[in-house]
Amino acid sequence: MMKKRKFLFLTGILCGTLALGGWTFFAKDMGSTNSKEVIITDEAVPLANSPAKVLVPSAPGTTVYQEKNVAMDASNTNQGYVMIKYSGQNQKIKVQIVKSSGTTYTYNLNARNAYETFPLTDGNGTYSIKVFENISGTKYSQAFSKSISVKLANPYLPFLYPNQYVNFNAGSNTVKIGAQITKSTSDDLKKVELIYDYTVGHLTYDKAKAASVQTGYLPDVDAVLASKKGICFDYASVMATMLRSQNIPCKLVVGYTGSLYHAWINVYTPETGWVDGMIFFDGKKWQLMDPTLASSSKKSESVMKYIGDSNNYTAKYIY
Repeated sequence: MMKKRKFLFLTGILCGTLALGGWTFFAKDMGSTNSKEVIITDEAVPLANSPAKVLVPSAPGTTVYQEKNVAMDASNTNQGYVMIKYSGQNQKIKVQIVKSSGTTYTYNLNARNAYETFPLTDGNGTYSIKVFENISGTKYSQAFSKSISVKLANPYLPFLYPNQYVNFNAGSNTVKIGAQITKSTSDDLKKVELIYDYTVGHLTYDKAKAASVQTGYLPDVDAVLASKKGICFDYASVMATMLRSQNIPCKLVVGYTGSLYHAWINVYTPETGWVDGMIFFDGKKWQLMDPTLASSSKKSESVMKYIGDSNNYTAKYIY
């Protein structure tokens, strides 16, 4: 905030100088019929953040790599994703994405004869992308392999688009509710607070689902909101959907809290930068955001203190 005040103060000095410097011109122009017309852009208003919009992945076919039953459209790698289509008959298909010296991300490819979106979440660099067909059990054969060089148009794009784990479109009810919740403000931080409070207050933890959920589970954000309950993955996906559709970059993070497998979110705003593990405002600063624990504990003091300690969390995957 101090930097912002300094910036505003400096802006005031500059504006004053320009106004004085431009007085002669203005005085000469007083007789013009357009003397009262000025140009004021929306960007001139402090905290007039970018309007909300839902980004839509596409496969325009500009850059396509094909092997047997697999096609990968890499036309939009600068937007932070590739799209992969499988047209064979195998029932179990895996996609693996690895950035050099990075973590291996493994996905199920569920669609047939249609593209699915896979994010490139490790920033600029070289990615190895492979597709595997199941032989039997956990044994697979490689059906596709390609290395691509990625240079993002900006580092936030992978965390604004939808993907398998944060799956939404402009017609999603979760997007509409997010817009309703935040319609009173253009301040990103306030939007984050409103969405967080709504999610924590609206959802309850689904213990039965947590005990029975299977590998490969993907959140259905509209179904989660309709049922008013979910597991940690659901909480994080609902919040990420609302925030991304409000043009606020949001990572869905999967990792561990203690020895428990867990999911939460990280959020970016121009005022805070990436807060890798936030988000509640305790009156002094933003703290780690774990909507699941906050909701299930009714924001008890002990749990909120636990949430606020980043040492209690270990990130493994970022979507």
